[in-house]
Amino acid sequence: MKYAVINCSGKQYKVSEGDIINVSRVSEKPDEKISFEKVLLLVYDGKIELGRPYLLGVKVVGKVIEEFKGEKIKVSKFKAKVRVRRAMGFRPHLSKIKIEKIESSKSPLKQTVKGSKKKL
Repeated sequence: MKYAVINCSGKQYKVSEGDIINVSRVSEKPDEKISFEKVLLLVYDGKIELGRPYLLGVKVVGKVIEEFKGEKIKVSKFKAKVRVRRAMGFRPHLSKIKIEKIESSKSPLKQTVKGSKKKL
């Protein structure tokens, strides 16, 4: 089984080909391709490649299916003894993305990091 761990808007997601994930709204519109360059981990045929912090030459390609609002989160504030109560709600803007493929050009472990002569 082939899967990867990607970083998208400060959160990490474990994805494999054909998965559908909900992430914070991205700039791409529905039916557009999106590419995740920040791949932290790649597992393929039992082999594990771990990035430091990211893998070079590996990217995950997906397609934005739709944009929608998430479930409402209720937030309330309360101050004791002064009868202060306040309730608010929040609905996050989300994007639904279908992962189409996980691409790796070469073995990322043999590439060098920009600006350094040391191999990973």
